[in-house]
Amino acid sequence: MAKILICDDEAGLRAVIKRYATFEGHEVTEAGDGMEAVELCRNVSFDIIIMDIMMPELDGFSAVKEIRKVSDTPVIMLSARGEEYDKVLGFEMGIDDYVVKPFSSKEVMLRINAILRRTARGDSSVENSDGHIVFKKEGLIADITAYRVLIDGRQADMAPKEYDLLFFLIRNKNIAVPREKILTEVWGYDYYGDDRTLDTHMKLLRKSLGPYAHFITTIRGLGYRFDG
Repeated sequence: MAKILICDDEAGLRAVIKRYATFEGHEVTEAGDGMEAVELCRNVSFDIIIMDIMMPELDGFSAVKEIRKVSDTPVIMLSARGEEYDKVLGFEMGIDDYVVKPFSSKEVMLRINAILRRTARGDSSVENSDGHIVFKKEGLIADITAYRVLIDGRQADMAPKEYDLLFFLIRNKNIAVPREKILTEVWGYDYYGDDRTLDTHMKLLRKSLGPYAHFITTIRGLGYRFDG
């Protein structure tokens, strides 16, 4: 789950993006102008900021300039204008993406998730001295490189597809992943089997994870999310 700040003077637009973001399991805070966004960022740590350019009190560019004094949180700028000057200025200020209105909320969420994957804020996967990529959370240790999982110090006995499924979810942690994408990435592009196969393997994986099965959340009507 990511903490998202949406700053726009249009309450309706904030509400639409918030609905999609909360559906995917993210925590959303709203700001109606740049001044409010700056004050929030001085007191709260966010994972990503959605910032409109044209706003009363303090415009988006000025707000980002102030926020950058206290935080390097990734920023997606929103604008009703598509001039190259605005884009260049934004990127020179260090924003991560730029979206021109009107846009679909689905597009914004795809951009948000792409940035969250790229920045991997709060990432618990680290490369150890052996060059292995290892994920650790509480008593769960997953050595992705060695295909080895420890549950409270004991090695888990898992089927190959359970490892594939777990490691895929870990690589996409805190992101709601659609069932279709999981089937495509874990079982392959040419998979045409029953998607109940995914449910069966997910049930087995949760059993293998024991006390840490709750790290995997079912998103009704969409897919699954690994809370890491």
